Amino acid sequence: EAGGVVLGKSADKLFSLSGLFAVYKPKGPTSAGVLNLLKERLLAEAGVQTNGNKRNQVLKIGHGGTLDSAAAGVLVVGIGKGTKMLRTMLAGSKKYTAIGLLGKATDTLDATGKVTEEKPYDQITKGDLENVLQKFTGDIMQVPPLYSALKKDGERLSTLMKRGEAVEAKPARPVRVYSLSLQHFQPPLFTLDVECGGGFYVRSLVSDIGKELSTCATMQELTRTKHGPFTLEEHALYEDKWTIDEIARSLEHCTSLLPGEPSHKKLKTEHPGETAVSCE
Repeated sequence: EAGGVVLGKSADKLFSLSGLFAVYKPKGPTSAGVLNLLKERLLAEAGVQTNGNKRNQVLKIGHGGTLDSAAAGVLVVGIGKGTKMLRTMLAGSKKYTAIGLLGKATDTLDATGKVTEEKPYDQITKGDLENVLQKFTGDIMQVPPLYSALKKDGERLSTLMKRGEAVEAKPARPVRVYSLSLQHFQPPLFTLDVECGGGFYVRSLVSDIGKELSTCATMQELTRTKHGPFTLEEHALYEDKWTIDEIARSLEHCTSLLPGEPSHKKLKTEHPGETAVSCE
C-alpha cells in the first residue's frame, strides 16, 4: 500500500458510481455540510486518504438545490456524471410540509431569527386561512427573503445581512404553486402542504399569509418531502445507509425515475458551459 497508490475494490466501486440519489438532510447542518460529511464517509470507507496526496482522484459530488439549515428532508445528490444532471433538478417541482406560527414575525422569516413584530391572531378562523390560500395558488409573484442564499455582487444576502450591511429586498419574481392545502389548524400553529416550482421560498409564503390575514406569521418547521421524482419516504438515505453499497443500490433504483438518456444528451449540447451546482 505504498503511499496509498493501490486503491482497493471499494475505492474502485466508489469512483465508478454515477447518477442521482437522495439523502435525508436533518435539521441543523447546512446542505453543503451534509454533502461534506457524506463525502468524508465514502472516502473513509474506500480507504482513500484525502489529505497529503493532492493528486488523488477527486470524488465528484454535488447537490440539486439547497435546503436551509433549519429545514429537513430530501436532498438530491449527484455523483460522478450525475453531477451534470443536477441543473435540471433545480427547476423541478418540490413538495414541502411547513408549520407556520401566527402572531409573530422574525427577520429571517423562520424560527432561527429575531422576533421583529407581534400581533394578535385570535380572530383568525380555519376558514379565513383556507380562503387566503387560494390567493397563493397558481402563478404568483413572490419577494424572496432577505436572509437567503441569493447573491448580490457575488455574496450571499444572508452573509451581508449578518455583517450588518444594508441589503435591499430583491424584486418580486414569478413563482409557481401547483397545490397548497391546510393540513392542521391549532392556533397559533398551522400546517401547510405545498407543491411548488423552482426558486420558491416557503418562508416567504408563510410570512405573506400572515400579512394577508392582517397579522403576521413565521415559519417554525420545514420538511421537503419530495424533489422531482425523489420522495422522502421511498428514496432518501438516512445517515446509517451512507455506504458505497447502499448508494450503488440506490443509484440503480433511481435510474428508472429519471428521463431517458437522449434528453441528457440534448441538454449537454444546449448548455455546453453549464456545470453542476457545486457544493457551497
